[in-house]
Amino acid sequence: MSTTTVLIAEDEPLAAEALADWVKATPGLQLVAVCADGEDALAQIRALKPALVLTDIQMPGLTGLQVVRELQHDAHQPRIIFTTAYDEHALTAFELHAVDYLLKPFSRERFDEAVAHVLRDATPSTAEVAQALGTPADAPLTRLLVRDQGKIFPLQVGDIESLRSDNKYTAITSKGRSFLVRLPIASFETRLDPTRFLRVQRGCIVNLDFVDSMTPDENSQLVVQLRDGTRITANREVSKMLREQSL
Repeated sequence: MSTTTVLIAEDEPLAAEALADWVKATPGLQLVAVCADGEDALAQIRALKPALVLTDIQMPGLTGLQVVRELQHDAHQPRIIFTTAYDEHALTAFELHAVDYLLKPFSRERFDEAVAHVLRDATPSTAEVAQALGTPADAPLTRLLVRDQGKIFPLQVGDIESLRSDNKYTAITSKGRSFLVRLPIASFETRLDPTRFLRVQRGCIVNLDFVDSMTPDENSQLVVQLRDGTRITANREVSKMLREQSL
């Protein structure tokens, strides 16, 4: 088994100790450093180049989010798992392409689940996607079961306002909340009603029922504004199609 090097950035001693113990007890992981502030974490990540970073968000000096933003243009890009007591950072963590987001107090089981995903690092198969979505692979989606803070919520597809994604994870926004799920946006696109849902960018699908307006920008691309104030610029192809369909 190959070894995944791990750096922990955590200013709470008990949380840092628990994470260090779990890393040491997990086959395939090797702990290389534990840092108690953001500036030290950034320096150690650049020096040691760990494959995985477990970082708190609220830390002295730089926050975990600032550390990851500083790393975005570096040649070495570690996998990131955020750990925090504040769930309002979940969407930002997702947008920074975090592998996972552990909400304190997290359990060993939840830690193991997040790490297993890093070690596996595989795109789900069609059968796995169907199982995760709870419907046959060719059936249209009408309801999703999403997990948040240890609870499972039934989510009506018609209430979804937008889906934003990288290649493996999707943030689903509905009624002012965002749910992060471990499925690529392509898993949803072909299962959503095409008369209501439109893929405006490679990584973004909007529900037209929640679109307030579309305004051309200086490049003649349409800026889609949702009712909650979110603004998303449609790509050129979609912008052209929407203009041609308008009356």
